[in-house]
Amino acid sequence: MSAVCLYFQVHQPRRIKRYRFFDIGNDHEYFNDETECDTNNARVLRKVANKCYLPANAVLQENLERNPDFRVAFSISGVALEQFEEYAPEVIESFKRLVATGRVEILAETYYHSLSFLRSPLEFREQVRMHADKVHKLFGVTPYVFRNTELIYRNDIAELVADMGYLGMLAEGADHLLGWRKSTYVYHAKQDPTFKLLLKHYKLSDDIAFRFSNKDWEEWPLTAPKFARWVNAHNGDGHVINLFMDYETFGEHQWEDTGIFDFLRALPEEVLTHPDNSFVTPTEALSTFPTTGEIDAPQYVSWADVERDLSAWLSNPIQHDAMRAFFELEPEVKQSKDPELIRDWRRLSTSDHFYYMCTKWFQDGDVHAYFNPYESPYEAFIAYMNVLNDVRLRARAVPPGKRSVWESISHKAHGVLQAIKS
Repeated sequence: MSAVCLYFQVHQPRRIKRYRFFDIGNDHEYFNDETECDTNNARVLRKVANKCYLPANAVLQENLERNPDFRVAFSISGVALEQFEEYAPEVIESFKRLVATGRVEILAETYYHSLSFLRSPLEFREQVRMHADKVHKLFGVTPYVFRNTELIYRNDIAELVADMGYLGMLAEGADHLLGWRKSTYVYHAKQDPTFKLLLKHYKLSDDIAFRFSNKDWEEWPLTAPKFARWVNAHNGDGHVINLFMDYETFGEHQWEDTGIFDFLRALPEEVLTHPDNSFVTPTEALSTFPTTGEIDAPQYVSWADVERDLSAWLSNPIQHDAMRAFFELEPEVKQSKDPELIRDWRRLSTSDHFYYMCTKWFQDGDVHAYFNPYESPYEAFIAYMNVLNDVRLRARAVPPGKRSVWESISHKAHGVLQAIKS
């Protein structure tokens, strides 16, 4: 049999505006929410809602009504849910209608789509609890399966998530993680045979997410009947095919005129034409199929870029400096007991801020430029560090005129940039 587990990630960050050195101590509005630019958070959110979330949800609603055996799952970051409530409440309502069918699962994650697991298990736990509370408040459901930011996985993350009571989690089906094994089986964590793992079938997932509109691809055009035949070919070769991708694939990364919505509309019926095929949610997959062995991940694995590691967020000195400075603020910020300050600090934990500082392929203008408000990684770093300066001043309740506390860090930031550029 081939059970298809279809999962989509939904996330939009609160992008930081071009926060200047002279804004420190004078401007506590850090985010690009109301500015007049193309990467204004509200503008981006509404644009993607109209191009992707609303039309894609409408297609899925049709599929659910037409196919009683169809299932799908979402992980929606808390920071995205907040912006839906502010700028596009109709998106929330469309997701509620999907969840109300009883065949759409909402997964757990960190509220701010953060990298908190790297340095602060306490903050990680708090953000996961915040997200679960938000999901329950909006949709009336409790998540049972966890999806970490960008599918980042390691043995100790699994141990932490299992300790929080989750049934299992999703991870990237990277070749170096699986070895000779296949992603079409359910596995378990190294430390806990009861904590199960679903691994992404990256080839079939990327055929949709990245190759769908590529006319140079030998399989173009990709049609639903053709893709269903590829699914059918796995019958007898595993239990579950995990198709994991960004939801923005539909309408944003792959535009409507590519036929991506027609593909999505036709896919369930084409897959279900084969009598041995089915659709399952992550919870159903983990509850139904036995594990076939452990996954040992002593190093971080993600679904980002060709390296499948943390290099999209931590591969250069400015990213490491920014990450270190962010976590150094945690004790002071939390001791302040100021809810607005803690909220702002947590919004700075979103992984996208570090992604915009990536220099790996800066000259090529690759996917790292997606709705990027900065012209270079260095601008992203300067704005981020300036914001952290202001956060620290707020935490210490330093009067606006006394900004000497972190001026040396800002000068160091400029020095690091000059060294990298040279």
